[in-house]
Amino acid sequence: MKFSLEWLKDHLETDADTPTIAAKLNAIGIEVEGIEDPSERLSGFRVAEVLTAAPHPDADKLQVLTVDAGSGDPLTVVCGAPNARAGMKGVLGLPGAVVPANGMELRRSAIRGVESNGMMCSVRELELGDEHDGIIELPQDAPVGTSFADYRGASPVFDVAITPNRPDCMGVYGIARDLAAAGLGRLKPLAVPEVTASGECAIGIEIADTEGCPAFYGRTIRGVSNGSSPEWMQQRLLSAGQRPISAVVDITNYLMLAYGRPAHAYDLAKLSGPMVARRADEGETVEALNEKTYTLDKSMTVIADQRTVHDIAGIMGGEESGVTADTSDLLLEIAYFDPETIGRTGRRLGLTSDARTRFERGVDPAFLDEGMALLTGLIVDSCGGVPSQVTRAGEAPATPMQLAFDPDLTRRLGGVTVAADEQARILQSLDFGVTRGDAGWTVTVPPRRHDVEGPADLVEEVVRIHGIDRVGSVALPRAEGVARPVATPQQKMERRLRRAAAARGLHEAITWSFLPEEQAALFAEDGQALWVLDNPISEELKAMRPSLLPGLIAAAKRNADRGAAGTRLFELGRRYFRAADGSSDERQALGVVLAGEKSSRDWAAGRAQPFDAFDAKAAAMELLAEAGAPVDKLMVMGDAGAQFHPGQSATLRLGPRNVLARFGALHPALLGQFDLNGPAAAAEIFLDAIPARKGAATFARSVFEPPALQAISRDFAFLLPENVAARDLLRAVRGADKAAIVNARIFDQFTGQGVPEGQKSLAVEITLQPGAKSFTDAEIKATSDRVVKAAEKIGARLRG
Repeated sequence: MKFSLEWLKDHLETDADTPTIAAKLNAIGIEVEGIEDPSERLSGFRVAEVLTAAPHPDADKLQVLTVDAGSGDPLTVVCGAPNARAGMKGVLGLPGAVVPANGMELRRSAIRGVESNGMMCSVRELELGDEHDGIIELPQDAPVGTSFADYRGASPVFDVAITPNRPDCMGVYGIARDLAAAGLGRLKPLAVPEVTASGECAIGIEIADTEGCPAFYGRTIRGVSNGSSPEWMQQRLLSAGQRPISAVVDITNYLMLAYGRPAHAYDLAKLSGPMVARRADEGETVEALNEKTYTLDKSMTVIADQRTVHDIAGIMGGEESGVTADTSDLLLEIAYFDPETIGRTGRRLGLTSDARTRFERGVDPAFLDEGMALLTGLIVDSCGGVPSQVTRAGEAPATPMQLAFDPDLTRRLGGVTVAADEQARILQSLDFGVTRGDAGWTVTVPPRRHDVEGPADLVEEVVRIHGIDRVGSVALPRAEGVARPVATPQQKMERRLRRAAAARGLHEAITWSFLPEEQAALFAEDGQALWVLDNPISEELKAMRPSLLPGLIAAAKRNADRGAAGTRLFELGRRYFRAADGSSDERQALGVVLAGEKSSRDWAAGRAQPFDAFDAKAAAMELLAEAGAPVDKLMVMGDAGAQFHPGQSATLRLGPRNVLARFGALHPALLGQFDLNGPAAAAEIFLDAIPARKGAATFARSVFEPPALQAISRDFAFLLPENVAARDLLRAVRGADKAAIVNARIFDQFTGQGVPEGQKSLAVEITLQPGAKSFTDAEIKATSDRVVKAAEKIGARLRG
């Protein structure tokens, strides 16, 4: 939000300079993001008098002027403005000056053979308005040679950031109130004009949607002349970054920026029947003032007559009934709209405006009559006309809240001692009512302060005005001696997983916990309802994620769009579900997405190799082991879900029901939903499903003790049915002698000549580790026999 120092002083009586005001704004929580000095943009521009004006000898539409800029010798300037004439005073841009409108640096140059020593400037070129039909014409008493910035009285402009909880400061008057409370001057009383009204409002005002529009006030003004707004108002609007349009439009914008009160003016001649605040019909359309057409739905509040919609309530008016230079009769609208309805409508339409910014945060519900009087007075003063009585429909929720307050709470909660009289002064200067009694204080909260809900908020008001810099620094208590570890077992496990994932070459990503609803639905588990936000930041961030994979897939897509040949991403975070009883169900998980090329093409390997399901399985197994899961006992079972490619995915389970992870190649249809060119593989580990280690509060590796004796290995080749999984054979072999066999792995698979139809040959290497003494031949043979018998139990037999 921008405003000039001159505008601030309309409401604040102060002698403070610009740096002092900026420092105080920062101190009371209104962050100053920048200060502009318009005089810098207007440096090099001077008040000048045209001495002579003659036609250009070589161009019909140009004139050659001699101009006195106060330097002594007249300057020759070529000008094409039709209003340039001898005796007038205007603004001359000298060589070296930069034109604000286009950034062009002025130089001495020959125009059609005549040297020009600068440029006579128009209003638009100096960004003082939209007029560009001629050059600026100044009063005859304007002092020649004076800097135009000094003559115009350019005032510094503050650019401040208003936090969403302070809509009362989204007007210059509210900022002036805070500064006055902080001791930086005196707040000038609000000058509400006495409006002489004649007759009833010429059009009906009604409310059909009391939820979206609790209050709707209207008044007509007949016989207005909608010309240009006063010069002082245009300067205020320009300092705020607003383009002056016409007197009526400028006045409604001025009311919003000065007092935080949006309002709207309709051309009365373009309305048919009573104006009604109602819900839109499904599919109803309206062309807004930004010349775009919006399709509405039944959740949106609109202002309409009997014929059509004229206003997306609280956000933007319609093009059809907007005021123009020919408008002579007006309908003024001031209303209070429900903040949630305004925010929801704006997000669904993707439509932002200054009015929406204020309404969705909550405007002052008690400022309807005063706002209407101010708006009417400004219009009548500038445009003339005869106002009617005000028609009031509904009632705004303006009942003030009363809070019990103990002034000692400021010391206990805020950490600073403020005298009771000073606390009362601060609250009263912020427009709070304070009633002091023996049993405590009763504080009446002004309706505009939607952010104040309890005594703690009153403490915040006192402390920020008294000075946050006065709150002393107090160290937290700390026990003597060596600090105890504070990380929980869960946090330690997460650290290990991050290190292990990074060691595998994975890059950690942090994605939004919110997704588009259609993407979240693709990953919703059976029987689990999504958490869908009622008040999302945008429609693209509406549903809380049921899985970490969609965010990682979207991140892989962004990397691919920027030329990444291969992407290896992981994320550790939470998944969110709505439980059957309506409560939140949060689960910790780790997601991995491998997309693009695993290895690039080269002369030895040939074409580039993509990631596959086995890459995802390897990542899942290694990370599960790091998390403390018993990976040697896991079973690979079934498909991983509809998000994965059938036959190229599975789950890792500890028992038939406890799913610890899922992995596989992502389904091509799913990748198409994310516009990601496949193939891609993924794994998701459900950390909450990993059972806690027995007998240990934390996960810790045992002390490494290398064996004293060398291990030996033995190879076996088994024939077994093709439908028997290799993992079943390995499990059987390892279990044959748990004391001696420390490892088993398959190093060969063969089908074909010599292997019966429907069978396969698997070669297994087992590692035997002796303990206190070496194995004897008889012990080795006994172990081998037990391995063969264990394999026979699952249908395998030793190859001859």
